[in-house]
Amino acid sequence: MTRLGDSVQRASALFAQDLSSDSTVRQLLEETRSRRYLDLSDLSAEEQAALIASRAVDVLPGVEKLAERIAEVRKAGRGLRVKFGIDPTATDVHLGHTVPMIVLSRFQRMGHEATLIIGDITAKIGDPTGRSDERPPLTDEDIARNLSGYRDQVRPFFDFERVRFRHNSEWLAGITLPKLIGVLSHVSASALLQRDDFRNRLEGGHGLSMSELIYPVAMAIDSAEIDAEIELGGVDQLLNMQMGRRVMEIYGLDPQMIVTMPLIEGTDGSGAKMSKSKGNYIPLTATPDDVFGKIMSIPDRLMEPYLLAWTEWTDQELALVKGRLADGTLHPMALKRVLAGEVVAALHGIEAAMSARAGFAAQFSKKSFTEVAALPELVLAEHGGEAVTAVLTGVLGFTPSASAARRLAKQNGLRLVLEFAGGRQEAGVLAEADALRALGEVVRERLEGLEEKPEGVYLKAGRKLARVLG
Repeated sequence: MTRLGDSVQRASALFAQDLSSDSTVRQLLEETRSRRYLDLSDLSAEEQAALIASRAVDVLPGVEKLAERIAEVRKAGRGLRVKFGIDPTATDVHLGHTVPMIVLSRFQRMGHEATLIIGDITAKIGDPTGRSDERPPLTDEDIARNLSGYRDQVRPFFDFERVRFRHNSEWLAGITLPKLIGVLSHVSASALLQRDDFRNRLEGGHGLSMSELIYPVAMAIDSAEIDAEIELGGVDQLLNMQMGRRVMEIYGLDPQMIVTMPLIEGTDGSGAKMSKSKGNYIPLTATPDDVFGKIMSIPDRLMEPYLLAWTEWTDQELALVKGRLADGTLHPMALKRVLAGEVVAALHGIEAAMSARAGFAAQFSKKSFTEVAALPELVLAEHGGEAVTAVLTGVLGFTPSASAARRLAKQNGLRLVLEFAGGRQEAGVLAEADALRALGEVVRERLEGLEEKPEGVYLKAGRKLARVLG
């Protein structure tokens, strides 16, 4: 049996136990966290390919081809050359950025060679369209500082001591015009225009600059220069990675294989991907309590993609917990607390995870919302005339946009909660139509005809809560 198989066997008994138990969860976290450092080189070529594919959106030209290629390089006594590109344009990293790094770590632990391409030439150019101030040209000092911050924050998920670093300025800074034109002469304009953003702009009557068309080809030269055998990246980079295959053929090389990772939805349940601009992200610099709380705030439907993205659980183990959810032997809240513990344990360690778990239980196991400190407050005299969507977005900041608030209402995630003496609560679901009405009107309608006056009125959006006054 492989080392991973041994770990799965040990964990199987734990997955079948009471996952609301602190002692069981601690043992499970210790077992699964240790897998982040587990040597996977004893897996067969087929097992390695299947493990990579289980967390990927695309494996091109196919999982069987990946297994064949792994077997071939093993016979040659080496690993695959796996490429991943980093554009060091910012210092703040969030959990969504770690998804490909976790898969790259698995390649690394399988015995393959990971190469990180630092897009310093890209960073020095800035936005190729010339229309955005969000990506200004950076200096060498900016790039070094950003890269250092990136490494420090992503380190819990990836071993940077076992990776090759290459800066694409090594070959792109000195590329000659004849060489660039020679490559471009073999790339059709129609292939470049397959990108959705290019097509949409052209259909909308907007133009494209030549720099934008050349940019993907220049970036694809990275793959040819290091003779990559696999490129790893987000699914939104698929066309760029396919351009890498084309450019490698132009260079007379075997084209790289492609493995794409999913773009993870943000914590607010709005459907938007996790991003700093949307405010629906989990920064890697967040405290254990903040990370735990943000995970606990997600809609239940996001648990499976989050478990796939950020844990080392196998498909077999995921199937087991899904089965327990279906037959009622596992409560979704218990599973979510395990997920939150997994993420905190990866970032801060087991003790921090268990402490955050205990802190969350102490705060939210109270029978009454009136006992919860520091809730945001909504005064109807000030905001009662505003639409619920406007209050959620502009006043509370619970949702990134009015449309996100409406989507939350469609998913039955928007509620008005009345709390009575003794801790009894009544929660009324607010439909999408209610979300468009004035908050004061919705509250007054809900209170009409009640024989008992509630001690508290609360607006609940997903897991976020605000006290309504007046």
